[in-house]
Amino acid sequence: MFASLDLPAEDPILGLIAAFRNDPSAEKVDLGVGVYRDERSVTTVLDTVKAAEQRLVNEQDSKAYLGPAGNERFNEAIAALVLGAKHAAIRDGRARTVQAPGGCGALRIGAELIHKANAAASLVVSDPTWANHIPLLSSAGLQIQRYPYYDVTTGGVQFERMLDSLNSQAAGTIVLLHGACHNPTGADLSQAQWHQLADVLSARRLVPFVDLAYQGLGDGLDEDAAGARILSEKLPEVLIAVSCSKSFGLYRERVGALIVVAEGSRDATAAAANLGKIARGIYSMPPDHGAAIVARILEDAKFAAQWRKELSKMRERIGGLRNALTEALTLACPGREFAHITRQRGMFSMLDVAPESVERLRKDKHIYMAGDGRINISGLREQRIDYVAWAVAEELNNQRSKRAVAG
Repeated sequence: MFASLDLPAEDPILGLIAAFRNDPSAEKVDLGVGVYRDERSVTTVLDTVKAAEQRLVNEQDSKAYLGPAGNERFNEAIAALVLGAKHAAIRDGRARTVQAPGGCGALRIGAELIHKANAAASLVVSDPTWANHIPLLSSAGLQIQRYPYYDVTTGGVQFERMLDSLNSQAAGTIVLLHGACHNPTGADLSQAQWHQLADVLSARRLVPFVDLAYQGLGDGLDEDAAGARILSEKLPEVLIAVSCSKSFGLYRERVGALIVVAEGSRDATAAAANLGKIARGIYSMPPDHGAAIVARILEDAKFAAQWRKELSKMRERIGGLRNALTEALTLACPGREFAHITRQRGMFSMLDVAPESVERLRKDKHIYMAGDGRINISGLREQRIDYVAWAVAEELNNQRSKRAVAG
């Protein structure tokens, strides 16, 4: 049976992890994998998580199953964190939350729910988008197209082109949106643009599917959830996939949730019941440990305040690194504009380096980044920023020379 199987192509990000690990150079810099790193290049466990986990271990008296919907305390706390405890969708019973194994699990069961509700549904994603979006969502049977999003020349959003594209979509099309800290570009919509987008989605009867994986790492917890809140106020149906990997540092615990906002309470209940059936048929029920930690943090005022402080420090560090990298690149590469890096938000940005430059940076300079030039800003260390900037500038200057000759 297995002899008929071909070896699949290696996942590029997972391949980067292995290559970096096996590189013996003391000069190596990891800007590839999308996890938050501190100044020592370590993804540490948050102090709040350690404290809440210890309390959980001391007090938890059962490991019995909780069911396909997962930890209800977690579900309620996450819905309040994302939408706001007093949001109309929660108040009116239009919102239901189901725990999932990470943000990936939330995206997948959301896609399965969409396909079950409408087997002919199509979905559009931003160009570019996170590399795993298309495999995750298409595996549920959804047909996927792209809409314009990132403007390479400005480092911002091609908002008018984005709206023009969405205005041409058929009613019922699902629109995947990055709630904050766009991966891979770091280019986000403003609050005013979210309102404009909501009006277009409403007029065209399109359904937003928001991927909120970095809440709190952009401008703040409430600011980063603004888009999801606006859509949930203005539109009858919204799906929101939530990940706790980055905001709580619970990567390996696989903690996520899918929030479904429906037109009414009856539809919300039906959606949640169907999600339970979908989950039962895929993984039966999600793991509880990480979700129980998050619930304890959000329910306890002291823990919640401590966690917000730790999250703020992470966000501020990323902002400082963005500023430092912008200054270093501007110095190393005169005549080019890098201010967009400081305007972007979250862990990621994209450098305008060709794939062959990415390969040379890896082989010759031991600087690891994704093949499309995406870099994880938090992977920078202050003492290595100049090294990275000058190495990147050398490649950018070489690219410019080659284009001039070709022109």
